Order: sequence, then structure tokens, then C-alpha cells
Amino acid sequence: MDINFNKNEDYNKLLVSELNRRLAKVSLGGGKSRIEKLHSKGKLTARERIEYLLDDKAKCIEIGAFAGEEMYAEHGGCPSGGVVVKIGYIKGKQCIVVANDATVKAGAWFPITGKKNLRAQEIAIENRLPIIYLVDSAGVYLPMQDEIFPDKEHFGRIFRNNAIMSSMGITQIAAVMGSCVAGGAYLPIMSDEALIVDKTGSIFLAGSYLVKAAIGESIDNETLGGATTHCEISGVTDYKAKDDKDALDKIRNIVDKIGDYDKAGFNRIETKNPKENPEDIFGIIPKSRADQYDMYEIIKRLVDNSEYEEYKAGYGQTIITCYARIDGWAVGIVANQRQIVKTTGSKTKPTEMQFGGVIYNDSADKATRFIANCNQKKIPLVFLQDVTGFMVGSKSEHSGIIKDGAKMVNAVSNSVVPKFTVIIGNSYGAGNYAMCGKAYDPRLIFAWPSAELAVMSGNSAAKVLLQIEKASLEKQGEKITPEKEEALFNKIKDRYDNQVSPYYAAARIWTDAVINPLDTRTWISMGIEAANHAPIEKQFSLGVLQV
Repeated sequence: MDINFNKNEDYNKLLVSELNRRLAKVSLGGGKSRIEKLHSKGKLTARERIEYLLDDKAKCIEIGAFAGEEMYAEHGGCPSGGVVVKIGYIKGKQCIVVANDATVKAGAWFPITGKKNLRAQEIAIENRLPIIYLVDSAGVYLPMQDEIFPDKEHFGRIFRNNAIMSSMGITQIAAVMGSCVAGGAYLPIMSDEALIVDKTGSIFLAGSYLVKAAIGESIDNETLGGATTHCEISGVTDYKAKDDKDALDKIRNIVDKIGDYDKAGFNRIETKNPKENPEDIFGIIPKSRADQYDMYEIIKRLVDNSEYEEYKAGYGQTIITCYARIDGWAVGIVANQRQIVKTTGSKTKPTEMQFGGVIYNDSADKATRFIANCNQKKIPLVFLQDVTGFMVGSKSEHSGIIKDGAKMVNAVSNSVVPKFTVIIGNSYGAGNYAMCGKAYDPRLIFAWPSAELAVMSGNSAAKVLLQIEKASLEKQGEKITPEKEEALFNKIKDRYDNQVSPYYAAARIWTDAVINPLDTRTWISMGIEAANHAPIEKQFSLGVLQV
């Protein structure tokens, strides 16, 4: 290995160490003292509940671990959005589990909590996955009620989705393991089956204090809405559990009886590990974003047996399109090539250089055709993003880059096979869209620690913003010295660089996760397995397409 490989390896492994440090921090939720307080009540934490519920030693992936990171500081923060979401296996059946974290503001709902819950339900709906709710929440976080209560994608959408999923035949099971108050009381009762833990679980539209204030009735919370009340008097809940583990055991027994599902029929054979060492990824991805690398070498370390069949290998070479397998599943890969490409010369088309990571007319055309082919063959799509955008300049504009780019966006938008997006490096501008960014409904979208998401790079944006700032200050009569210009540039770039971080995106659920690159195969495999629960019901069509 050369010295650059070693430098890259050291740098990228440090990024993974930082990822692990951040994950360890958010896994503590509201902190050790609040965890101890929960334990003193005989309750498990949200993460302990999920760990107990899921099959031992089976693979699982966490959605939105960094939701809310560095947000709501004035309210004390909201680690993981106050809710833990994992896709895993219960009695061998793939499910999605949503557990309120009572160590974070008693499980109260912040705006990001609502967004994360809706994302979990979206995954369940798209993939027709059984969804388990472990409820322990004080309801809406009142100081921010205007940002969580009334809008279309706010709190009420959760219950609407409960109803929609029920009509679709998607299994929903809820366990009330703590507080479940006001509007939040509808979530477990709109599920197919509801459990409640004796003495610690409670459900009511208004607690005892509010009842006293509203109608003058004096009653304690247990009598008002505890397990005995709802299992023996109101009939609101279906099962009474003696403690957390008993409730979770009952859920496992219920899930165990669920029948098989109709399958989409995606192709899978026995899995093979990559021949090339996946650990090499750390040495291949460059430390500097300006440096080139060969995306083929990344693909070889992600796909079974390091084998792929390339489509239109000699055409549109800044995008790689190929068929391969990941953990046995057939996939179509659309990847940005980050090396500078020298196109083959001819009398009609002389030799020319193409910049890596840029989408040209021919590469957009190739990707469009490949996406259509994958839809025809019912092959899930995997997008490997490291894109700076579409090519600009008179030559590209005169060649119709906007039209060719629109064709690619059209194909991505109308694709009916499941799509999965891995942000490896840059994800800038319209390139983010064409390569299946969040707006284009990938079933899962996740980033490596080396990723950046923005309209443009921090360096480019800072230069543009600096010119605007300089013009404004000079208009006010201020003289801008070279030293002041440099300080302004650095200030703007630091602020912008923070916003392009993969953690900034993950905090706002623009992506589902930041992951160790070595976990990529697991995420894609589990994602396709989930998608296989939902037969494709629509035909692929590009609509009105200018050719």
C-alpha cells in the first residue's frame, strides 16, 4: 500500500471512531441519572426494551439515532429525538420497533420526535412491515406545541397513519409501558392489539389533576386509567402484563403467530462475501475531497464475490451502471465515478477529459436507460453518491444538459422498484436529486462519515457568500482589508461546513443514519428484505419525456 492509502486509512478510521463516540453518547438518552431513576421504578429503558424484544444475536439497524443532535439546546436537548427506532427480527419476522425514551423529557414529543415517528411509519407503510410501538410518553412538549400539533406532518398525522396501516393490513401492536396521555392515547388504541403494564402503564385523555380542575372529580391516576381499569372495566386494552419483560414476551408470542406475507419477488441466491477486503474502503476514500479515487474499487468491496456486470461500460463514464448482488440480493448500482475520465477519441468526437463526480449529458442518458431496465426486470436500485452536480458551461448547455438531467430525474422519480441511497462523499446541488436524494423516496438513505450534503461545497459557498458580505459592508462605507477578508471567509466557511456535515443532515432526518462503511451491506440487504414484503402494484412509466 502507498503512503496516501495509509493516510486515508488513518483519517477515515478516525471518522468512524468519532461516529462510535457520538453513538455512545446518544445511546444514554437523557443521561445515567435518569436511567437509574427509571430502573428504580422497575422499568427498562427504551433501548433495553428493544434489545429484549428483538431476537438475540440477529442483525438490526437503527433509524434516526442522531435525530435532534445539537438541536433544542435552549430546552435541554433531545437525544435521538426522544424515541428509538430499529428494524430487526422478532421470532424470525422482520419488524420495525418504535420506543419512546422516557429519560428524555419523560418521553415528550418535540418537533423532531414527530418527524422521526412519521419516518418510522413511512418505512412500515412502504414495506408493509409489522410495527411495534412501546409507549412511554408524557405527550406533546408544550413549550413547542405550535411546531408539533396542528400541521399536516405534525402529531395528528401519526393517528391518521395508524388508520391507513390498519386498512392496508399492516400489523400494529402497542404496549403501554408508562404514561400515555391526551392525544397520545389514541396511538395504542388505534393499533390492532394493545397491552398495558400493571402499575406503571396508564392511559387517559386527561390526568387526575386536569380532571379535578375541569369537572371537580377527585380520582387517582391508577383508578382513572391504569391496567386493571382498561383490561377489566373499559376494555380499552387487550392484555395486562405484570412488568416490562412480561409485556415484551407477550408481544413476541403474538408476532410468532403472524402468517407469511405476499412477496415482491426480488431475486436472491446464497450470499457470498466480497473477494476484495472491505476494510480497504478506509484507504481508498481520500482524506481531501479534491482528490480522485476509483469508484469501481468501492463497488468491488460492497458486492458479492466482488463481481459485477457493467452496463454501457464505455459510454457516459462519469456514472457507473452495473448489475451485481449484495448479500445474495440482485441489485442495479448507479454510482458516481470520482476519477477524471478520458473519453475515447474519434473523427467525430475528439478525445476529451471529463471531471469525476460530475454528471454529463451522456452519463445522465445512460443512467436513465439503466434505471428503466432495472424497473423492467424488477431489480432494486442502489445509488452510490459522490456527486458535485451536473456539468455547466456553454458546451453542456448547448448540448441540452438540462433536458438530459431532467430525463434522469424523471426516471428516478417514477421508478417503482425500491431504491437505496448511500452518500459516500459529496452530495451537492441537483446531483443530490438525480442520484436519489431524500426527496425522491429512497426506502433507506444513509451516509458514511465522509459524506457532505449541501447546495455546493463549503469552499465554493463561502466564496459566493463572501462576495455578498463584502459588497454589503463596502456599501456601508467599510474598507475590507485582506486580513478582514480572510477572517470573514473563514467565519462563513466554518458556519457552512457545520451545515454540510453528515451529522447535521442526520439530526434533521434528511438521512436515516450515519453508518460505518463496513455496515453498508447489512443496511442494503435488510432494506431489500423489508421491501420484499410489499409487492409492486404500479407500472413503471416515464410520462411525457423529451427524447
